[in-house]
Amino acid sequence: MAQNIYDNPDFFAGYSRLPRQVQGLDGAPEWPAIRALLPDVAGRRVADLGCGFGWAARWFRRQGAASVLGLDLSRKMIDRARADTDDAAIDYRIADLEQLDLPGAAFDLVYSALAFHYVQDFARLIRSIHAALVPGGDLVFTIEHPIFMAAAHPHWLRDEDGRQTWPVNGYSIEGERRTDWFAKGVLKYHRTLVTTVNTLLGAGFRLRRIEEFAPTPEQVAAMPELAEERERPMMLLVAAQSA
Repeated sequence: MAQNIYDNPDFFAGYSRLPRQVQGLDGAPEWPAIRALLPDVAGRRVADLGCGFGWAARWFRRQGAASVLGLDLSRKMIDRARADTDDAAIDYRIADLEQLDLPGAAFDLVYSALAFHYVQDFARLIRSIHAALVPGGDLVFTIEHPIFMAAAHPHWLRDEDGRQTWPVNGYSIEGERRTDWFAKGVLKYHRTLVTTVNTLLGAGFRLRRIEEFAPTPEQVAAMPELAEERERPMMLLVAAQSA
């Protein structure tokens, strides 16, 4: 079973104050880049894995999705999503992505934002998603970028010129990484970019597009604190299609 850090009261309180949780999708700088990867969802059945507060689930319905299944390990997340949603076509359930069990060929799109790096058995997860998609169905997800994930102690350093530098440790050594983020010992799983891509190909997906997200100059002008995100990629955005 995956670590359920989101039900930790300290973690949940800090997480809830993030701009992307207060402002929703508009508070996520990567959202325009994600939106460009998404297929037309009108009339489609969508599964949102790691749905959090339900921001994306509600957006999919506003775009005309026929139904949305939102899954999250955290009861606090699901309770908040249900409280904020008044739509019978959105079904929120508590589920562990390590043990994902979806009906076969039941979805046209599987979406996930910043959840898969908490899953240890990525290969099993991707096989389960492939089985749950109709032929030609889409998978769009974001994860922390492997360059960001690899650091043993993720924080900015200063190089000899005083420039901010992000450490990359043991990049080819995959497995557990523990970080202190709102709570101590948050457990994530580092995988190389090659492992991520080859796992998708091995499960029967074809890649549509990959993006290493960085804020645009316009975004940095509007939010100068985003400038450091151009020093290294924090997020990997992936769009794939089942064969």
